[in-house]
Amino acid sequence: MGEKQWKNELIAAALLLVFAFFINRGIEIKGLYMDDLYLWSCYGEQSFAQFVFPLGSTRFRFVYYLAAWLELMVTGSRIGWFVPINILLNTCIAYTVYRFGKRLSDRWPVGFLCGILYLLSRMSYYQISQVYGLMESLALWAAIGILYCLYRYLSGEETKRLLPWASVLYFSVCFIHERYMALLVLFYGAFLMKKEKRRQPWLHVTAAFLAVQAIRFLTIGTISPAGTGGTNVADTFRISDTFRYAFSQVLYIFGINAGPEHLSGLSWGASPAWVRVFVIASDLFLLTMTVIFLIRLLKEKEALKERLPVIGLFLLFIALCIGSSSVTIRVETRWIYVSMTGAWLLAAYMCKIAAPRQEMKVRISWPLLYCGLFLVYGLIMFPVESFYRGKYENLYYWPNQLRYNSLAEETYGKYKDGIFGKKIYMIGNSYEMSDFTAQTFFKTFDKKRKAEGTEVYFIDSIHDIGLVKPNMLILREEPAHNRFQDITDFVKRIKLEPVYGCYEDGWLDESARIKVMTGKEGKIGLKFYYPGNITGLETITVTINGNKKQIIPINASTVTAEIAGEPSQIKELDFECNFYYENASEQRGEKHLAVVAEITAD
Repeated sequence: MGEKQWKNELIAAALLLVFAFFINRGIEIKGLYMDDLYLWSCYGEQSFAQFVFPLGSTRFRFVYYLAAWLELMVTGSRIGWFVPINILLNTCIAYTVYRFGKRLSDRWPVGFLCGILYLLSRMSYYQISQVYGLMESLALWAAIGILYCLYRYLSGEETKRLLPWASVLYFSVCFIHERYMALLVLFYGAFLMKKEKRRQPWLHVTAAFLAVQAIRFLTIGTISPAGTGGTNVADTFRISDTFRYAFSQVLYIFGINAGPEHLSGLSWGASPAWVRVFVIASDLFLLTMTVIFLIRLLKEKEALKERLPVIGLFLLFIALCIGSSSVTIRVETRWIYVSMTGAWLLAAYMCKIAAPRQEMKVRISWPLLYCGLFLVYGLIMFPVESFYRGKYENLYYWPNQLRYNSLAEETYGKYKDGIFGKKIYMIGNSYEMSDFTAQTFFKTFDKKRKAEGTEVYFIDSIHDIGLVKPNMLILREEPAHNRFQDITDFVKRIKLEPVYGCYEDGWLDESARIKVMTGKEGKIGLKFYYPGNITGLETITVTINGNKKQIIPINASTVTAEIAGEPSQIKELDFECNFYYENASEQRGEKHLAVVAEITAD
């Protein structure tokens, strides 16, 4: 590769990187929950061997767990790093797609468009917005790597080095996600189309498959893959459902959201008219490309022997990816990403056949016209994909991610390490936070992974707590916006409002007034600290709501008293001291500082 080519590749990679960050702007992980939080917890509580090789678990994905272990080691308590890491990884995959598409089409613009379409796709939501997105990204990357190796094999370009690598990738991808075990058929299909007579290629991949099954049986006790949502494929498999899910995935590839809103963001029926018109228009362009491609393919019959196996390889790859993700209880949009990528790469190959590069000098308009159809398809899908990306909030897990992002912002984001050791009171629990989440969430921000002293309590209202103390934090839910709101200062002022002569550190002037909200029992506790010399004549007169008075003699350095009252009522207390602290180093108000008061109303 010459210097100019290197520069072009660097420019392409840089443009893909910029586009990746642009199109995923606004996606954030500030707080972990559910599977991501459990993964983080396992990383901290288990040894390396236990984390990477979870014997007896329902899934044995040691290749993914190794990558996750490395990612968690790098990020540490920097939760905000997960999204940039996911975007960088997705950019690397997009660059791979670009290079593959460039080889297939023999044109860098077509390959670059494949990379852009990959990044643009709304199906990337999980790969970017979840820590577990690393699993989907690695599996997709490995699957595309297998497809690339087998394409080169069928094309007669490489055999000795790439086929063993394809088997290694197959072994690896099976321990990233089990559904890719189905790609074994892709190898056999390639060998049959190539009329492979050597035993070695067949034995390599078969040995890899058998090794996968043996390891799975020894580590998890079964070879049946686990399904989604805690199910088992063997228990939930239905032929009718499989065909229905497969058909819906085909529709997804052609831009039609065939699933419900909580899985697709917005269903096809609920999509606005302009979106449906744009999708239909893009499909018409694809249909035109396909017709032209088939005409050209059938005209050049002498090349069919070389081209049909490649087309069959891509179609089989797409079919296997669709089939393997249609055997469980639902279709997650993120599973379609790999088959969608295969479809774009097939379109790139179609560009090479229908508009060969050698005709550029003879009939420059024809190849440009055909490749232009693919470009127009991409331009039409840009607003469609952007629109559906704006509907991520409808995905079943998205509101929870927003809630825990907000929880992180309102706690660690505001108080940093000061959050550790606080008692956090949450008014209401409509978000149904689990005990595990409550106990573990704040540990993710602590470099020591302990968050010692930090405790979470759920209360029904502010009447369930007494006066707000420095080690307390009070939050309330905002379900309409999927947020939490820090109302500590607001509640603190309601519970105890200094009117005059009362200060944050507890000092009272000779004359002071406060408003206190009583607790469940209606009692207000008073505790006075007087650091001066006591003569026995010092008294504090407390006037309650302007009429009832209570005289408290200060006959010791620490004196306690109690004021009776009704529950959850606002009491206005006036303090009049017949003394002041002569050794005070400052005077904050019009009168002298007199005594330190600790007020409780539990």
